[in-house]
Amino acid sequence: MPIVVDIDVMLARRKMSVGELAERVGITPANLAVLKNGRAKAVRFTTLAALCEVLDCQPGDLLRWEPEEGQGDDSAPAGTASGAHHT
Repeated sequence: MPIVVDIDVMLARRKMSVGELAERVGITPANLAVLKNGRAKAVRFTTLAALCEVLDCQPGDLLRWEPEEGQGDDSAPAGTASGAHHT
């Protein structure tokens, strides 16, 4: 997935454990692990805001975009079949 979650970086900077962050944010350690390991499909803005508050950071400190390898200029836009033409 091209969205990378850098919670580990902020945890290290704040010298905080995953368990402490989960408790202070109000989510389970298992759900935090899913987010931290990049397996989450979505994150609620309220959760993101709580993470930022507890870690004293901005959303951009936790999330970043990286292009997927193998994507070229010839890839079709989302929701269209490759080679499809609009009239």
